[in-house]
Amino acid sequence: MQSSLIGKIEKAKRYAQETERITFSEFSVKFRGEHDIYTTALKDGKWQCTCSFFSSWKICSHTMAMEKVLGNMLPKEALSNPYLTSMP
Repeated sequence: MQSSLIGKIEKAKRYAQETERITFSEFSVKFRGEHDIYTTALKDGKWQCTCSFFSSWKICSHTMAMEKVLGNMLPKEALSNPYLTSMP
């Protein structure tokens, strides 16, 4: 293997551990909930979800779970629930 590629692999491993380097700006996922599969997305710093709870509250278990999973990789405006930062 070429030494330049080995260097890139090592750098990628370090970057993967330094999640503060990464900030998601937009994405969409399929979230398999207990009752259905929902589309949960982040666009322009705002959450979207196709579940019925989100349409009323603008927050739901799917968006809160994504906040917990992605943590510091989300922009500050996407962190809608301050209680999640204290959850284990």
